[in-house]
Amino acid sequence: MLWILYNIQRYYYPILISIGLPVNVVTLVILSRGKCGLSSCVTQYLMAMSVTDLLIIILDLIMRRLPIIFYFQFFFVTKLKVCNIHAVLLYGVTDCSIWFTVAFTIDRYVAICYPKLKAKYCTKKKAAVIIAVVTAICCLKNIFWYFILDNGYTLLPYSWFCYITNQAFYTPFWSAIQSLHHILTPGLPFFLILLLNTLTVRNILVANKARRRIRGSNVVGGQKDLELESRKNSIVLLFVISGNFIVLWMVFMVNSIYVRIGVRNFALSRMSLCAQEIGFMLQLLSCCTNTFIYAVTQRKFREDLQYVVKCPITWIFRSVKHQQKPNSPQH
Repeated sequence: MLWILYNIQRYYYPILISIGLPVNVVTLVILSRGKCGLSSCVTQYLMAMSVTDLLIIILDLIMRRLPIIFYFQFFFVTKLKVCNIHAVLLYGVTDCSIWFTVAFTIDRYVAICYPKLKAKYCTKKKAAVIIAVVTAICCLKNIFWYFILDNGYTLLPYSWFCYITNQAFYTPFWSAIQSLHHILTPGLPFFLILLLNTLTVRNILVANKARRRIRGSNVVGGQKDLELESRKNSIVLLFVISGNFIVLWMVFMVNSIYVRIGVRNFALSRMSLCAQEIGFMLQLLSCCTNTFIYAVTQRKFREDLQYVVKCPITWIFRSVKHQQKPNSPQH
């Protein structure tokens, strides 16, 4: 099974890179234009998520996974501990990606369930502050990796990835920190997202029932309830993004729990290695899916996506056409 997974990864990871890089860049361009019909607050969170997805593709897929599956020599095996810095950045960016999803979920929960608080909390300025604070905390939280990883990492004759030093691995203090790391990423985010979405669903059902009872029907005078339609679009985006995160991180989280429990069984350990590789593959897939989620759930995003994609193609055709025109005769 491991041999099959390793061979699949030789095609899977390059495909993810070829898809993930352009789609995230296009997403950033579209969101920065501000013509998707999304609020400035939501746009801030989605842009932050796209930036972290792009960085994960660079730091994890390109700088970590490709050298592993193709046995490339790591260029940052030096005495300067570049590997340790890379690990800190990688884990920090991964944490940011997860907690930006949580922050977005909290923002939508407040916007849907607490309309009076929405005007104060769900603003572009507040979103920027929250993104900055989350980024700072995630970076500071992962500095400890710099001190517990050994820069000279190898697997047989090949360069591989940083491994934990024996001094740190057998220290209760560092074991506690690592356990806390796995609880915060992604254990606590899973719990918060599921809890907030459950509360949001309950609030929506109660509010919609009361609204229909007051109006008598969702359609009045041949016109749709615009408030319900707007709320529906916001809810669909929230639930699809949250569901995508939970589904694609589930294998990684379950395997992390199993590893922390420490069951000693050879067959289960082999299964855990397979689950670990599948978890990595699904986790990295989540960096390439948000653009497709926006395109499916948001009509204006689809329209802007078509415009952004067509623009360079149209420009190329015009340039070629202009060059093919014969020079006008001189008089």
